[in-house]
Formats: sequence, structure tokens, C-alpha cells
Amino acid sequence: MARTILFLCIIFSVWGGAQEHAWVYFKDKDQVEASILNPSSILSERAIQKKNRFNIAIDERDVPVNEDYIAQLKLQNGITVKAKSKWFNCVHVLGSVSDISALTDLQFVDHISYADKALNAKSNSVTDVGNVVNNHKNKFLEQGVDFVYGQSYSQVEQLGVHVLHQNNFTGEGFLIAVLDSGFPNVDQMDAFDRLRANNGLWGGYDFVARSTNIYTANGNDHGTKVLSDMAGFVDGQFVGTAPDARYILFRTEDAATETPVEESYWVEAAERADSLGVDIINSSLGYSTYDNPRYNYSPADMDGNTAFISKGANIATEKGILVVNSAGNSGDSSWGVITAPADANVFGVGAVDTSSDYVAFSSRGPSADGRIKPDGMALGAGATVIGPDDRLVKNNGTSFASPIMAGAMASFWQAVPDKNNMEIMAMVRESSSRYQNPNSRMGFGIPNFSKALTLLGIDISNSGDDLWYLFPNPSKTDFQVRLPETYGNAHVTLFDIYGRRILERQLNQGNEEISVETLSRAIYIVHVNVDGVRKEYKLIKN
Repeated sequence: MARTILFLCIIFSVWGGAQEHAWVYFKDKDQVEASILNPSSILSERAIQKKNRFNIAIDERDVPVNEDYIAQLKLQNGITVKAKSKWFNCVHVLGSVSDISALTDLQFVDHISYADKALNAKSNSVTDVGNVVNNHKNKFLEQGVDFVYGQSYSQVEQLGVHVLHQNNFTGEGFLIAVLDSGFPNVDQMDAFDRLRANNGLWGGYDFVARSTNIYTANGNDHGTKVLSDMAGFVDGQFVGTAPDARYILFRTEDAATETPVEESYWVEAAERADSLGVDIINSSLGYSTYDNPRYNYSPADMDGNTAFISKGANIATEKGILVVNSAGNSGDSSWGVITAPADANVFGVGAVDTSSDYVAFSSRGPSADGRIKPDGMALGAGATVIGPDDRLVKNNGTSFASPIMAGAMASFWQAVPDKNNMEIMAMVRESSSRYQNPNSRMGFGIPNFSKALTLLGIDISNSGDDLWYLFPNPSKTDFQVRLPETYGNAHVTLFDIYGRRILERQLNQGNEEISVETLSRAIYIVHVNVDGVRKEYKLIKN
């Protein structure tokens, strides 16, 4: 009997005195109606314009958490407030079980959810921590290789991004938030000179340290390397996939530890990104297991709607943000599958090598609820990155496949800015190598952004480094021919499928429109002759 009492006392001590992670949800918000009627009080002008353009509702989730409630929580015995979420109307706290449980006595507290599922009396999913192998050691999977120069071509060309760049689709006009673990020297590196000169570096915030000083090491330079694959530019040596986009940097990952609060930092950063009108989030992070195994997820939890971070990522997508996330580096471990939030309604990215073959460390799909994952693949074995010392190195990991893809999608989105995030994801999947035959390792495969342009009705032909366009195709009313600036005026002739000449036009560099509105619905052949070079296209008239 004495041993039983002692055992219960030990359990009570552990549960009653240990610092637990929990989310405290509030019942309401302050000034909801007034805030929605005056959106500029809660959102930037860029965010408002974006929501109006894509018909995204401004709702109660956009209204901040009641700061008076947070202030009262901070006064409670043994409670530390670590993060907040307006989308979920909650805060992330640390404290003993007894101190956290006492918060339910506050009239504004709705309910509490513990990171340790065993502490949630109504939990329907309790992870068997004995069967979950520690997986977070695979988070970054950075394996340095010899220093190299001028090697970014492989990761750009593999996706056909060079075709986007040749037509000046370089991410200009798009704002990308990078959620990562540290961005040392980004404000000083030569590799980001072009970015800074073009006012493309919009600062950011360190949610871990609660500081605007984001350019110190903070123990990790992973974010700097990730950013380089999108925004880096070294003349003649390296070009990121979206060198002319704008970037805002958020530190949400504490590389020294692995605790559930990092999920809350991520969601809070995603909310900040949305309020600023961010178009794309790149997140080269993934969560599955923690330093304390009581907080672990299981592979069965990777269903897109269990992990707090995944639920937050789903809302980010609802809010019109294109979330691009690394699939994870656990393909060759006992975990095996994707990690959160790649399981959410986001574009999850796995890794291939320079031969376009799947690499064993890349986490596999599908999601636990059967959705195809990963959504796409990019170079992650021997990807070229730029470190905080401005040296080019080769690194391994889906951490780098993700930004290569995110930058490519930004440059592609520039070609069709009227499309929303869901349409962009669908078009990129459709352009991918395994779209008709996806599998658990490659998902939909490797996108071809040159092919994706043709899905927009842009007919592409290459002559050396020059780019020719005929668009839109199919066409209902008119089409245009776009020529490289190095060419002169063009002679355009339209034939039917029987070879009969239907019309002829002379075009200059103004890219005049050619009307086909009066023509019958059919397939036509277009000859474009300019400076002794002839191109031939098929034009579909709807």
C-alpha cells in the first residue's frame, strides 16, 4: 500500500509540477464587428487589396486576440504565455497541470488543449509513444559537400524555371515569407546585394526571441541557406528561382530544442504574413516527434487536421496564401512519411537528385487520410546553397527542394497573377512528370514550368536563348505574338488545316493583337516569319 501511495505521489508530482505545453482557447474577441467594418485597423493595405482581388472574406479570424485576456493570463500563478493565435483565438502557455487547469475558472476561457494528449480527457487520439521513434533529428539533414560555383543551373533547369526567367518572370511583385530557424548575415552578404538594392528585403521578426533582430545567428544559419535558393544572386555563378520577389523573414524554429511551442510560433508567423498581404510562405520545417516523447505525433496523425501547425496551414491556404513546405527527411527512417504541416492542404515538396530520381531520405506519402503526397519534387540531393559566409556549397535535404520550388511557383504566378493559390497549385501539379501516375515516393513528380505556361495558353518556342510566345491559346477573340527584343518586325500568316491562307498581318515589337473573333471554331496553323527565322504553331479557336 505504501508503495502505491508513493507511486501516485510521484505521478502527481510529475503531472502537477512539470512544465506542460497547452493551448488556452478564449470564448470571444473584442470589437469584432467594428474591426471587420474597418479592415485597415487590422490588416495592411496590401492584404486588403489581395483579399478583395481574390474575393477572400475578412472575418472574425482576422481580428486580433483580446490583449486584456492575455494580460490577465500572465498574472496567473505559474503561467508563462509563449505565443498567440488570432485564427484560433488562443494562446500557447507553459505551466504545471494544476496551474493550467486553474485557468478554466477565468470567465473568458473556453477550453484548454494539452500538447500531451494523455492529459486531454476527451482526446480521441492518444499516441503510443513506445511505438514512435524519435524523428526530429532528421529535420534539416544538411550534409555539406565541397565548395562549388555556378551550379545553380541544375536546380533551375530541372524545373524549367529558366524559361520563366527568359521571359522576365522572376517573381517580381510577389511577397514571400520565409519561416525558418535563423537568417544570419542576410543584411550584409554579397549574395543578397541585388535583393537589398531592389528593396526586396522587407525585414521580419524573431518569434522565438521576440525580437526584430533577425540577422544574427541564433545558433543556426539554415534560413539563410533556404533564402538563397530563392533570392540569391551572384553574377555568373548563382541565380535563385525568384530573384526579383520581395521577402520577409520570420524565425519560428528554435534549432536547439524541439517543443510544441514551435508549432505555435509558426502559426503566429503565418498570421502575421497574412495580415501583411504575403502571397507565398516557404517553410522548410516539419514536426513529428519532440524532445519529450509525451508530445509526439504518430504517422497516423499526419492527416492534415490533427497537428496544430497543420490546422494553421490550412487556414493560411483558405486566406489565399500559397504555402510551400518541405515534405521531410525521414524516407529512410522508421518514421518514413511526411511530417506536419506538409500533410495539410499545402504544396508539399520532396527531393530528387540531378538525374531526377527519388532520393531515399525524402519523406513519402500519402497523407494518413489518403491524399497524394508529396505534391511535387525538386532538387534536394546536392542542391547548391549560399551560406552566411557567401560561399556556395552543396547541401542535402527537402529543406532546399522546398525553396527551389517556392521561388519557381512565385515566378510562374507572375505570369498569371489573376489566378489564386489553389489554381496555381493545381496547374503546377498538372504540369508534373507523374501527374497521370502518382506514387508514394514522388507524388505528382517533377513540375515542368515551361509546360505549365502552355496550360495558360502561352505557346512557347525557343531559339537559342530567345523566347517566342503565341498566346492565348486556345483563343476566342484574338491572339498575340511576342518576340524577343533582338528581333525585328514579324510577318504572321494564318492557315486552316487544309493549307488555305486565312489572313496575314505585319507585327512590330508592340505585339499587336490579331483578331480571330469572326473565324469558325477549328484548329489553325500560324506561321511567324521574322529576320529569316520561321516558327510554326497550332492555334485552337474556341
